[in-house]
Amino acid sequence: MATKKTKKPANRAITSVLVANRGEIACRVFRTCRDMGIATVAVYSDPDADAPHVRQADAAVHLPGSTSAETYLRGELIIEAAKAAGADAVHPGYGFLSENAEFAKAVQDAGLVWIGPPPAAITAMGSKVNAKALMDKAGVPVLGDLDPTTVTAADLPLLIKASAGGGGRGMRIVRELAELDENVAAAKREAQSAFGDATVFCEPYVERGHHIEVQVMADDHGNVWAVGERECSIQRRHQKVVEEAPAPLVETLGGDLRERLYDAARKAVQAIGYSGAGTVEFLADAGSEASGSDHDSAKGRFFFLETNTRLQVEHPVTEETTGLDLVEWQLRVAMGEPLEGEEPTAVGHSIEARLYAENPAADWAPQSGLVHRFAIDEHESSASRIRVDTGIADGSEISTFYDPMIAKVISWAPTRSRSAAALAAALAGATLHGPVTNRDMLVNTLRSEQFLSGDTDTGFIDEVGLDVLSAPLADPADVRLAAIAAALADAESNRAHARELATIPSGFRNIASVYQEKTYALGDDELAVRYRFTRAAGATVSASAPGFGVDLPDDEGVEVVRCAGSRVALALKGVRREYTVSRYGDTVFVDSAGTSVTLEAVPRYVDPSTIQRPGSLLAPMPGSVIRVAVAEGDRVTEGQPLLWLEAMKMEHTISAPSDGVVATLAVDVGRQLAVGDVLAVIEAEDEASADA
Repeated sequence: MATKKTKKPANRAITSVLVANRGEIACRVFRTCRDMGIATVAVYSDPDADAPHVRQADAAVHLPGSTSAETYLRGELIIEAAKAAGADAVHPGYGFLSENAEFAKAVQDAGLVWIGPPPAAITAMGSKVNAKALMDKAGVPVLGDLDPTTVTAADLPLLIKASAGGGGRGMRIVRELAELDENVAAAKREAQSAFGDATVFCEPYVERGHHIEVQVMADDHGNVWAVGERECSIQRRHQKVVEEAPAPLVETLGGDLRERLYDAARKAVQAIGYSGAGTVEFLADAGSEASGSDHDSAKGRFFFLETNTRLQVEHPVTEETTGLDLVEWQLRVAMGEPLEGEEPTAVGHSIEARLYAENPAADWAPQSGLVHRFAIDEHESSASRIRVDTGIADGSEISTFYDPMIAKVISWAPTRSRSAAALAAALAGATLHGPVTNRDMLVNTLRSEQFLSGDTDTGFIDEVGLDVLSAPLADPADVRLAAIAAALADAESNRAHARELATIPSGFRNIASVYQEKTYALGDDELAVRYRFTRAAGATVSASAPGFGVDLPDDEGVEVVRCAGSRVALALKGVRREYTVSRYGDTVFVDSAGTSVTLEAVPRYVDPSTIQRPGSLLAPMPGSVIRVAVAEGDRVTEGQPLLWLEAMKMEHTISAPSDGVVATLAVDVGRQLAVGDVLAVIEAEDEASADA
């Protein structure tokens, strides 16, 4: 239940809000501001000059530069922007400066309203080390800390965490004592880059825990709401991928677990004089063994992880189940209004999937590039609803400078199984023409038996298997049909732009002649499609050339029903399917119901300048080189680290693919890379000796 104290008068009017952020969360805050009649101001970096959040704002102010450090982390520039645009309040969003107490105080000192908790509360929770001590004193259960200088093998496995931030950055699992020092150093570098603070700490690592968090809302009058719990256990690299409300673990175990979580969350925020929206995160388990404390029972144990003194990325699932607009309440609390009524209760089930530009099958390598087309069907009915929160539109660029999240796709339905089905269908049917995404992994997750059973602890991805979860939704038969559709649509496009005999199909002869052939690549595989247009009385296959049919000699049983521009209809064994083909340069996207196949058109003649030297090690992602551990002439062994890249604020190790000698080292520290750039050439030792 909510707690109450004496009310104070509301006296802070807000007429214009600057959002000190970018992308999806800026667009999200603007939406509520518009609903409340509040003007909006955006800030933007050089790469974000034409971003959707800039176009959606009433006014926008340029922050010169490209990196976060040059732009969105420059608090003084953001405050100047707010003043210049006439804003009277600042909303920090999440990430960047959202949990920076100095920035919050500077906003207030500038005479602006800070839409967030008091700077003192941010300070109290800003250091995870100090926060754990405060929570322990307040009666909230915590995990003990480990000093990395005194750790022994008996303390393993352990988790290294950044004290000043989250989101998986600056976080490492250590299972071998010999790996501790290097992992601590790497975590410090990543924490410094992401948060400007290299402080890290260690704690015991719980292998199969459940990440449960409680949404809280507090006002300046002493009222505190626990606004439902969420489960965020499905993670990759300690970053959440799928979140849901209510938490399956809490629903399964029942008993007093939910109330104990809510009580601990209320204690946590009351201990630091909190106001506004926040989230108290816990690590919970099924807990068949009790240790004797008040927070242990056969119905589950939990331990404090951290308090996020801001709006969480996954806040939409709480909004969908409670009917609250959390951003609206952030604004109302910032204006001095009290929370009204009883704590909201959850109805139905909501699931959020984070759609990222990344390749799960390639060790989650982040991707960048142009988004040609982005569309996901949003709908609302009594059976289900789909919501899409995004800062991406057709023509947007996924930059190497920021997080590669494309969108948050959120479902709601009366039951968990129906919510999962609706979300999986929405993702599977999405139009995603651009960089590689984790879409197939998300759909496979939502449809997996283990997920649907509610067995979703932090070991989910490892237990089910990344190879299983990242498997393409399109099977070999789907891929073959997609290649046929691509070839026929390509032929149609060629005829549509023909200057002579445009109504006659490409390659047509009055008598049978050779087949035409188009070849497409899918990964390392090539698919050749042979076809020939023939006279067929009454046929309506080709919109541009009625009266012609199509002969597919290598695809017995496939019937070409229709080919009209980019739309192709094929039938296999009496089952007809529609395909939409979109081509951008040599990249071809073939979309059909529930599947999408991305092909690369193979040119008839290969440009010799594009052929890479044997043994070339190519950049798997865009980024910058931050460390190099080898030199030309060095002997290396398979798996040996050669260099490190920083991409999207994360550090990535590039290792030797085989034993050999570094014949060429093509990069140095500070070099900016695109996908496919040559990093080094590794030759077998006998080849290197021969070259010498």
